[in-house]
Parts: sequence; C-alpha cells; structure tokens
Amino acid sequence: MSGTFSSQSTSSRMSMGDGSWIGWFLNLQGNEFLCRVPFDYLEDKFNLTGLENNVPNYTQALDLIMDPEFDNNCWDNSMDSQSAEQLYGMIHARYILTPRGVDDMLLKYERGEFGSCPRVYCKGQRVLPVGLTDLIGQSHVKVYCPRCHDIFQPRSRCALLDGAMFGSSFPHMFLMQLPALRPQPPKEKYVARLYGFQLHKKALMPSDSPERKIPSSASTTTTASVMGNSSKSLTSSVASRSMRRLNL
Repeated sequence: MSGTFSSQSTSSRMSMGDGSWIGWFLNLQGNEFLCRVPFDYLEDKFNLTGLENNVPNYTQALDLIMDPEFDNNCWDNSMDSQSAEQLYGMIHARYILTPRGVDDMLLKYERGEFGSCPRVYCKGQRVLPVGLTDLIGQSHVKVYCPRCHDIFQPRSRCALLDGAMFGSSFPHMFLMQLPALRPQPPKEKYVARLYGFQLHKKALMPSDSPERKIPSSASTTTTASVMGNSSKSLTSSVASRSMRRLNL
C-alpha cells in the first residue's frame, strides 16, 4: 500500500514543479495536504533513524527522494516509487512535529487548504489532518476539528492519502505549539424537537435499545402494584356504600 493507497498513474497529472522528485510528488493531484520536507532535514541521518527497517528498497527510495533532477519520462520503476512514497510519508510525519514543520503546516492551515468542519455549530472552523494510526497502510487520512474535537472525512481529492503521513499526534502538537489558535468550544448544540417540543432522549434511541425496555421483573412488580391499588380502591368504595345504606 503506497503513500496514497495506490501507486498513482501520474503521467496525465504530472507537474514537475522545481524538477526534484519532491516537487513532482507534491504537485500530484490529491497530495495537497503534504508540505515540503527540506533537503537539510533529509540529509540528517538522525531524522531517519529506524526507517530503514520499515521500507523495502530503502536506499533506492531515499536516493529517489533526494534526486534534485527527477525526470518521470526517463524513469520506470513502480516498486521504487511505492517505497519512495511510503518513506517520504513517514519522514513527513516526523518533520511536521518539528517547529519548522509546524510553521509550514500553519501556512496551509491559514489558507484553509485542509478544509473546514462540516458541523454547523462549528461555523466554518478550519481543520487539521490526522491519522488514526502511525502505521503506514492502515487507514486513510482524516481531518480533526479543534472546536468540537471530532474527526471527519476530508474532501474527496485528498481522501486517499495515508493517515500515517501525518500521524496521530500532529494536530495536538500543532495546537500545543500555537495555543492562540485553540478555539472556544461551540456554545450551541442541536436540540431535536417535534412541534416545538423538545424530545426526550429515549425517544431518539433505537427501538431495541436496552435503555428503552422495562425489565420484565419491574414490569411484573408494577402491574401487581397497580392491580393491588385498584383492588383496595374497589373494596374501599364498596365499604363506603354499605355504610351509607346502614345510615339510611
């Protein structure tokens, strides 16, 4: 499973950008959430520690990523391409947790490139990309709303990106480093009404919900209690009538 969950057929969507493999890759349709990882970050072996064991053809993939003069027309190795996408995705997830990476993602956030929360009462709150897991190939990217703290599907053109390219920690690190961007929680909450009257929460539950059912023992007790009260009431009524007749 590649960085975009499939090795994209890119000949019709190719944009060479600055001529490097990174420039070419970032200009592919659907990769708009990704930012550019600087070459100096890639050249620092410490930043890549442990990745060599997680990517097949690691050396070839890294060489491809570092290629400053990549020519897609003269290159044809889908296996190296898939490895390069995976490797770049894992490096990207690390880079965006650094102060420099947060700044790069901030520019995209401020331009609204990640989209906005679909929840009405979040009033267009900008969202941040997040992965459900840090493992490549497990799930697609989602977007996190800092106002309602829920996650949603991103717009369709970016929905095939691997969530591990951002990791599960990114939005929280982003907001920790930029506390001024933390929004107030929504003040309004939707209330279900019928003819203007607020519905009880049990009315919105599924018919087979345990909370809607009355336990059989409780039902029996309630029925017995009602019958007992009715019997007492009837006996009292008969006695009252008898007393009236005697008085007459």
